[in-house]
Amino acid sequence: MTSLTITPGGPLRGTISVPGDKSITHRAVILTALANGVSTVADYCRGEDCLNTMRAFQALGIRIDESVEELRVYGKGLWGLTEPNGPIDCGNSGTGIRLLTGLLAGQDFFTVLTGDESIRRRPMGRIVKPLREMGATIAGRKGGELAPLAVVGSRLRAIAYASPVASAQIKSALLLSALFAEGTTRITEPRLSRDHTERLFQFFGIALRREGATLLLDGRPSVGWNAAPRLVVPGDFSAAAFFIVGATIVPGSDVTIQQVGINPTRTGLLEIMTRMGADIQLLNRREAAGEPIADIRVKSSRLRGVAVGSDLIPQTIDEFPILSVAAAVAEGQTIISGAEELRVKESDRIATMSAELRAMGVQIAENHDGMIVQGLGTTEDNGRLQATHGRSHGDHRVAMSLAIAGLTASASTVIDETACIETSFPTFHRTLLELLTERQ
Repeated sequence: MTSLTITPGGPLRGTISVPGDKSITHRAVILTALANGVSTVADYCRGEDCLNTMRAFQALGIRIDESVEELRVYGKGLWGLTEPNGPIDCGNSGTGIRLLTGLLAGQDFFTVLTGDESIRRRPMGRIVKPLREMGATIAGRKGGELAPLAVVGSRLRAIAYASPVASAQIKSALLLSALFAEGTTRITEPRLSRDHTERLFQFFGIALRREGATLLLDGRPSVGWNAAPRLVVPGDFSAAAFFIVGATIVPGSDVTIQQVGINPTRTGLLEIMTRMGADIQLLNRREAAGEPIADIRVKSSRLRGVAVGSDLIPQTIDEFPILSVAAAVAEGQTIISGAEELRVKESDRIATMSAELRAMGVQIAENHDGMIVQGLGTTEDNGRLQATHGRSHGDHRVAMSLAIAGLTASASTVIDETACIETSFPTFHRTLLELLTERQ
């Protein structure tokens, strides 16, 4: 069992970079594989989730040359994929398996998609149902509710679909299937979810339109799109979030995180942390591959509890574990609601973070769609958590959040089952150590 020991020390100080955005890397690999010609994807995420998506396309007949700095993807056009020789293993990636299901539903061959134990527990019916409405032939455990999924490529037809939840994975799976469908597909969300797919479609010149809350895409384009000579992936905001919170809650800290994506559909944490009293600056704003980016400078500050409702959850969905750490050391009460989607992530993140933070001395009332956290900022220990021997529950974001929490603990904190960090941020511990040893 892999474990991580976090020993509280001095402040976090220095300038760092984080891995390329995981969500964008998945989509960049997919769209460059479907492009005509050779694309370069620079600064991509080398976490296992994205590497599994890359391997999936290699199994589908796409040549991809891999180096530490970039991928060279030899796109074969919209209809250039070929049937794999065996099942495709998506590992721990919900994004990978759901987007591939949408893409492969419109092909003319058979594919089996599977993943690790966590993926085989996660709900797939939310994409299988609308894809079947489009004419897809998909079988799976519990009638297609669970992976493995067997996808028999079919001739698809456009539909008008109103998603019951704001989910970038559902939306993106349907947009990819819509490329191969006859007619104009319409997708409506109750609230705007992450729009990385839409931005990359526009970057490649794919004719996607928006009418209010509805996206419209005409299927079966006659030509497709050309390769991207160089697509630069921004730094992953969800990876930066751990250091945004860490620098805020560890006294004397001053951290700058370079070239981070600040897509407004992703950065709810910035709004929430600012309301809590965090000292955060966005510097050197610019754009890469249709995405806004900036350098983020964070200095330590005292936090106060706030209420976080459903309006901010889609923009903060992956940051909930580290947000709950900020709430734990804040002054007063933080109420998080409208976050029932967290029950079906890599772990039940409401339950796991409640349990782990209670073990560190935090009073938490768990609700079906969130939690009420009594922050320790006004206690005798002034926000200091109790050292514990915790575990990640196989969830990379829980593991890294507990590591940041450990920086404020009374003694060393041990976290078990931390191999899962490899799925998104393989250099997390090394980057943390750099900030702890740096002195300005």
